[in-house]
Amino acid sequence: MESVPAVIVAIDGPSGTGKSSTSKAVAARLGLSYLDTGAQYRAITWWMVTNGIDVADPSEIAAVAGKPDIVSGTDPANPTITVDGVDVAGPIRTQEVTSEVSAVSAVPEVRARITELQRTIATDAERGIVVEGRDIGTTVLPDADLKIFLTASAEARAARRSGELKNADVHATREALIKRDAADSSRKTSPLAKAGDAVEVDTTDLTLQQVIERVVGLVEEKRAAK
Repeated sequence: MESVPAVIVAIDGPSGTGKSSTSKAVAARLGLSYLDTGAQYRAITWWMVTNGIDVADPSEIAAVAGKPDIVSGTDPANPTITVDGVDVAGPIRTQEVTSEVSAVSAVPEVRARITELQRTIATDAERGIVVEGRDIGTTVLPDADLKIFLTASAEARAARRSGELKNADVHATREALIKRDAADSSRKTSPLAKAGDAVEVDTTDLTLQQVIERVVGLVEEKRAAK
């Protein structure tokens, strides 16, 4: 069987665009590794909150950014994440962590630490990898083989995220998403932004399956051209 060239795929975009579901499905379909970079930022935020670090103080966050040992499993069927050997897949999704993750993620020392971790994981992925996040195509992996930027209307994103959060208030969810986008897009270090050479896919009126098919097609084109 001839070997398929390894391909690094960066999928960026704001919350609620279908990034995680799409990235996992595409990686599973094409036999690639998968990395949820948002989970890593949530993991370091969880560690800060759990250890009593004042997350309103960037200097306090910066001083301990190198302490937690964060390990990400890259199997798309079962992506895992541990901090200092503790499984934090559940705890990192709490409202407490969600409300603080933008502040912690904005600290340059945190981004430098996590970016280095992400680059190492991508480099070590023998068959290639799908990496999803907010600054992958622009900052983390600017030389990725394929960059995709998912978008969707705030209304569509809020409806999806509310569904995920089980009976959440759609209006409140929409406001929270807009606030998070503003924070992530305006931070000085590695803001949420679309890379100049990224393919934009608007998922507002597409089913998840349609988005997956579109991205799989783009990856296969890129592989064939290598």
